[in-house]
Formats: sequence, structure tokens, C-alpha cells
Amino acid sequence: MTKLKLALLAIGAGLCAGVVTPALAQVKIAAAGPFTGSIAAFGAQMRSGVEAAVADINAEGGILGQKIELMVADDGGKPEQGVAAANKLITDGAKFVVGHINSGISIAASQDYQDAGVLQISPASTNPVFTERKLWNTFRTCGRDDQQGSVAGAYIAANHKGQKVAVVHDKSPYGKGLADETLKAMNKDGLKEALYEGINPGEKDYSALVSKMKAAGVDLVYFGGLHPEAGLIVRQMRDQGMKTVLMGGDAITDKEFWSVAGPGAEGTLMTFGPDPRKNPAAAATVAKFKQKGIDAEGYVLYAYAAMQVMKQAAEAAKSLDPQKVAQAMHSGKVFDTVLGPLSFDAKGDITKLDYIVYVWKDGAYTPL
Repeated sequence: MTKLKLALLAIGAGLCAGVVTPALAQVKIAAAGPFTGSIAAFGAQMRSGVEAAVADINAEGGILGQKIELMVADDGGKPEQGVAAANKLITDGAKFVVGHINSGISIAASQDYQDAGVLQISPASTNPVFTERKLWNTFRTCGRDDQQGSVAGAYIAANHKGQKVAVVHDKSPYGKGLADETLKAMNKDGLKEALYEGINPGEKDYSALVSKMKAAGVDLVYFGGLHPEAGLIVRQMRDQGMKTVLMGGDAITDKEFWSVAGPGAEGTLMTFGPDPRKNPAAAATVAKFKQKGIDAEGYVLYAYAAMQVMKQAAEAAKSLDPQKVAQAMHSGKVFDTVLGPLSFDAKGDITKLDYIVYVWKDGAYTPL
């Protein structure tokens, strides 16, 4: 056989192979959050939820016949790193993002995502500004700080009437926003704050603040901020002999809060949505997590639900074009998720109110 014939046969075999085994189409979806840094525990929650949902969706054939290629971006819990991570995802071709955790990062990154045609669903960013700017691409599976703050403020005013309450925040969009909403609701119900203070997150010593609260005879401190600082404040209050109760928001929904605060965290109050682990719609998924040794606490199921919404919205739109998917999400359609039925308003917020008060006891939180 001549060399020419051999070459032609080789080319023909290559072409046939290309026809028989075409490349499988994939849709690029990213999980973006704090996978390193002081609040990496929340990033781990989100990543667990997204990875499990991607595995389940791909096992069922993907979305509209396309398997999901999962991309991961670490924002370190810092706005500047978050924007850089977002732009790296955009450059690498992500069309949908589950993230971020921090409100400040979600707000900062969302404009870039919109400009690049990327749809974003946060499982945890609660600052109202995130969805108030009329961007087409911003959604969340959690509630908002004005909802959460109204529940916390009303609870404090009703149960601590006549007591001295300090309101403390970490100066972040999330922490200050939540503290201010709580303060507004508390004042509306007739309870005036004894102190209003801001702290610098990341410090290891808040004893000066604690001493100030002790001198003022504070009975309860409401803290808008994250669990590392909340835990330190509790620990240092106990070190100074204070029995003052701390109340916080959804950012202390991780066992690391108890680890930082120690046994003195007993009785700490917080607001969070109804425990999704107890929702019948989540039973099978929670059982799968347990088999893997994962507690589906905090934002695990909120992230899982975000993936479920993306899949169902794409199927409703019959498209993986992010803008068409967003239109399906804005349509009022009800999505079946591990959080129960979810629908979104014109801003991208869920249409149900879902904050209740919890108490920490024996290293875990339970509804009050």
C-alpha cells in the first residue's frame, strides 16, 4: 500500500472518529465565595450545596442536555479579591454564578456580572442594596436585612423592654445594614439604644468595647457582623464577668461561632430562616449529606436550592441564555426546591418572609 493511501485512510479514520464521538456540550456554572479566610466555614457550606446539586443534576442528564462544568472562585471574604475573582470567572466563560456570601462582595461584583451577561444567585447576601438597583441579573434564595432586622428589633423591644441594649456593627454593608435595620425596628417599638458602636473586623481584642458596655450596664448587645467577631465579643464579655446576652443575625449560623465563643455562648440569640433541614422537601437531600458526613446547616441548602432554580428556570425558558433564564425567574413561576416552593419578585428577592428567632444551646442552635 502506498504512503498516499495510508495517509488518506488515516485522515478518513480521524474524521469518522470525530463523527462517532462528538464533544459533549457543557454549561459553565461557578460557585464563588470565601473558601479561605476567617469565614471560610460559610464558603464550605455553600460549596457543599453547589457541588451536591451539580452532581445530582448531571446524573439526571444535566440542563437541557448539557452537563454542568463547575467552576470555583475564592473571594477570600474581601471585596477587592471578590471583584478580581468575578472577572476571572467572566474571562473563563462562566454564564451563571452561585455566590457570593458577603453582601459587600455580591454588590461589588454584580455590576461586572451584569455587563458580561452573567446571572448571579446569592444564597446568603442579605443587604437590600443587592437587589434594589434594578439589575436584571441579581437574585437571592435568602431573605433581606430589612426583613431580618424587623424580626430582631421587634423581638428585642417585646422581650427586653426597660433594659439597656447596645447595638454594635462591623462597619460592613451586611453588618451595619443589619444593625441599622434592627435599630430602626427596635426604636419604632419604643426601645431606645443605650450604646451604638462600630468595630474593626479582624481584630483580636474587643475588651475596650466590652468594658464600655459593662460600665453602661448593658443587658443585651445586638451585633451586626460575622461569627469570628461575635464569638470573641461573647468570650471577652464572659472574661469580664458579664452575663449580657448577645443577639446576632444569620452570619453566626455555623458551629465555629460556638468554638470561638466557648460555653459562654449558651443563650445567644440569632435570626435565620426556618431550618431547611427540617423541611420535608429536603429530607432525601439531607439524608444524602448525612451519608457523606456533612451537616446541611447554614447555607448548604440555600446554595443547593439556587442550582435547582437555575435548572428549572432554564427548562422553563427552553434556553441557557442567562437573560432568558432571568426572565423566567422574574415571571412569578414557582420553583420546587429543598427550601420548599420559591418564587421571585421583580427585584430578584424571594416572595416569602422567612426569619425566626433561634437560641444557641449545647453547641447548636434551635428555634426559640
